[in-house]
Amino acid sequence: MDVIRASGAGLDIVFANAGSGEYVTLQDETPEHLIDTFNRNVGGTVFTVQKALPLLNPGASIVLAGSTAAGRGMPAFGAYAAAKAAIRSFGRTWATELGDRGFRVNTIVPGPILTPGLTELEPDPDQRRAMLDNLASNPMKRIGNPEELAAAVVFLASDASSFMTGSEVHVDGGTNQV
Repeated sequence: MDVIRASGAGLDIVFANAGSGEYVTLQDETPEHLIDTFNRNVGGTVFTVQKALPLLNPGASIVLAGSTAAGRGMPAFGAYAAAKAAIRSFGRTWATELGDRGFRVNTIVPGPILTPGLTELEPDPDQRRAMLDNLASNPMKRIGNPEELAAAVVFLASDASSFMTGSEVHVDGGTNQV
């Protein structure tokens, strides 16, 4: 932050991409797991955006990382889904809170994207393959790649989306849309 302040340029874009989760059923949920999941996913996002606010230039774009899990009932992924639903709510709330300061706030909602975060959800190779095959059962019949998600984030960060705020952009191969 000191480097940004010293440059005098400020920030035009903040991409708050905090997130991870583990499969834990309701019966196995613990206070520690729930707190950790919310601290990482919600706290990481809230405090990243909060710290960036004094550095943002008028017209800045804030992009939050949501998840398709927030809109689906996924067995054993309740804590993560609830945390990402909170991000969705914060995006809408902050769009109204920060609009008068000239900031736009939108949420990117990735579906299955081939990243270490996805593949490491399932350590067993056979179970991992089954998980990935299941996730690829979307209308596009595949898992997305990080470049596809990045292109949508760049769009939300650019002037091409200058009249968008409080929106959710789904990059999910149709997982939650059809």
